[in-house]
Amino acid sequence: MRDEAISVDRVTKTFPTPGLVRGLFTRGSGVRGTEVLSGVSLSVRRGEAVGLVGPNGAGKTTLLEILASLLLPTSGEVRVCGHDVGREPARVKALTAYCASVAQSFYPRLTGAENLEFFAILNDLPPRVARDRIREVLSFVGLERDGQMTFQCYSDGMKQRLALARALLTDAPVLLLDEPTKALDPQKQSQVRQFIRRTLVEELGRTVLLVTHSLAEAQATCDRVVLLRDGAVARVGTPDEIMTADMAPDDLAAAS
Repeated sequence: MRDEAISVDRVTKTFPTPGLVRGLFTRGSGVRGTEVLSGVSLSVRRGEAVGLVGPNGAGKTTLLEILASLLLPTSGEVRVCGHDVGREPARVKALTAYCASVAQSFYPRLTGAENLEFFAILNDLPPRVARDRIREVLSFVGLERDGQMTFQCYSDGMKQRLALARALLTDAPVLLLDEPTKALDPQKQSQVRQFIRRTLVEELGRTVLLVTHSLAEAQATCDRVVLLRDGAVARVGTPDEIMTADMAPDDLAAAS
């Protein structure tokens, strides 16, 4: 559909069992590994914020990595703004911005600002635009005073804020956010949630798929919530509907 920013249709993802001889794990070979996603189907409309909740190991991060074209699904179809992640990975990468739950891909000896400059170059941002954008995102995440500090000296919370800043460098219409408020203090969490909801979604019309372990965060930012359990969609509804529904103890513990 034209208004779908994200379309996931019967997607599975199976990782080979560690120790298998290379080449044995092929489609149809009968060799089974660890199935992380099992027939997941969901859609996200343009300009909508949807939360992914569920216990650890439910497949939330794997699904985001597939949407960011970092992984390929074992089967099924995944489209971002109408583009297939397998056939058009470059186009999908241009349309998405991914914020990982664990800050990675940064160079430890470069400063925070220098790391962002590097990723701005990779995203073909003109130098003047990049400089202004880097100042803007560093200010938003509260690193304007620490932008000249080397990444290896950052705390876990600072690293997570820099990962969010990296995701905001471009004007990608689809944002894939994996626990973006992880390791942040309550005040900064509130600021990030308000920014996601009010600025990114309501003002700029961005599409957001947000992994969170907090139903309070989902309430503050999301229009709908998808509950994943054992690699499958267990329930879809508004944040209030999910909170009032009967949920397994593991689900409640993971989405408290």
